[in-house]
Amino acid sequence: METKIYFRDMEGYEALTEHQKKYIGKNAAFDLEKLPARAMQEEMDGFIQERMRKVAITTLQTDKTNYNLLCRFLAEKERGLEHFLDWKRDKWFRKVKAWMLENGVLLYYERQGSYGNTYQLRSNFLKYLEQLLDFLEPEDSRAEQEKDIWRLEKLDIPVRENLVKKYETLKFTKILQENIREETKKGIYLNLQTEAIASIARELTAMRRLSKFLRERYPKIQSCREIDRNVLEDYLTYLKTEETTTKHLHSELTRLRGILESIGRSLEYGNLEGLFLTRDIPPTPKAEFKTYSDGELKRLNAAITKMDEQTARAMIIHQMLGTRISDTLTLQTDCLYKKDGENLIRIRQMKTNTFVKPVSEELARLIRKAIQYTKDRYGETTYIFVSDRNPERPMQYPALQNKIIRMIHKEDLRDDNGRIFGFGTHMYRHRYGMKLTEMHLDDWTIARLLGHSSLNNVKYYRKMSNQILADETRQARHKMSLKILGCLDGWEEEYEQIRQNDRLK
Repeated sequence: METKIYFRDMEGYEALTEHQKKYIGKNAAFDLEKLPARAMQEEMDGFIQERMRKVAITTLQTDKTNYNLLCRFLAEKERGLEHFLDWKRDKWFRKVKAWMLENGVLLYYERQGSYGNTYQLRSNFLKYLEQLLDFLEPEDSRAEQEKDIWRLEKLDIPVRENLVKKYETLKFTKILQENIREETKKGIYLNLQTEAIASIARELTAMRRLSKFLRERYPKIQSCREIDRNVLEDYLTYLKTEETTTKHLHSELTRLRGILESIGRSLEYGNLEGLFLTRDIPPTPKAEFKTYSDGELKRLNAAITKMDEQTARAMIIHQMLGTRISDTLTLQTDCLYKKDGENLIRIRQMKTNTFVKPVSEELARLIRKAIQYTKDRYGETTYIFVSDRNPERPMQYPALQNKIIRMIHKEDLRDDNGRIFGFGTHMYRHRYGMKLTEMHLDDWTIARLLGHSSLNNVKYYRKMSNQILADETRQARHKMSLKILGCLDGWEEEYEQIRQNDRLK
């Protein structure tokens, strides 16, 4: 075993730019001799070799910084360690965190989110230590649903995954009561067979929050069998008065009720059946049905066209199709075809059914250009817009969102009210539907073009269109009213009632 692993010997080093090579350094290496025991050097060598197969060299440069920190810690604090697993995980993190505080190494760092909010992230050093321990610990031979962290690909049931937002694991570790953790696994396993993974993730979040509350207020409760109406009412009060991070109580409580009822069904806990009353869950806040104005759309599109060409195509195609963003990002390379000389597109909606609608020749050419772009760079793929990291998957929603939000802040793009734009991809769909109503199409045709299976939502587009029409014609109607009133001068008294009509003032 070599005691130094040089970056210059790693696969991919020659493909780096000169600037990247200069940044890494000619003699950069992992020096295994910094570790106190031969066995630890061998364990670390295996871990580094594994990382070399999985991550880029630039990421390994960050690994080297964290590796050197770990060596510093061991030089100061190790007491006869022969193997990394001589200490249990909780002891590692307890000792390392204390050492970090003593030496001014940050436990957390702040990062600004896409929307300008600031949040805290755990130190990269702690993440690196966790990755090392994960690699070294023997593989858990238990069935996947018995573990505290489930890898979805290893479950023995098909998972309704979200193609544009990757979920790889479900973590139960933050459910603090061991029995409740095991009970939650039973309920989640049951719900996974019928629910989308995004809904499952929200159920887990709801259970983590309940677990935290129980530990603080009801430490004796260790099982869902012990949760009664009094406990639930205390929790509801807690959510409304103290737990201010919960912004969507309707969704939070709906998911909590769903998982608790599933736990009750799978384990026959009668106390969980009917635990919630209808009044416990507040109504869904009425969402404002918003859309872009012509001016806003022009400003956004002018900036979007300056972005990389495939991202720009995705956003333009998205607004021209009037689809949900998930449906745009999962358009497949065989979606276009011709019938009787007309261009048709097949849209496989993630939420509902597949539908077909006509598209213009201009839009068809743009879609073909996007298909060719992907084929030239990635070969034959299923999807038109693909993930850079894994072309077998569609472009991921968070990646697209981050690109657009960064562009908006860089260009300081603002709406008609002077507020910075958000990432309102669904507002394009609203505008598309509104424009269809202004073309005086019937409800059935509008629903078909939007991919709706019923006519229920068409009324919202008509209402929006009527309001905008009223706002835009108010001044013209006022001028017309003044002319009518002028023509009434000299007419007899029976027409005076027209002057007094508020609608003509």
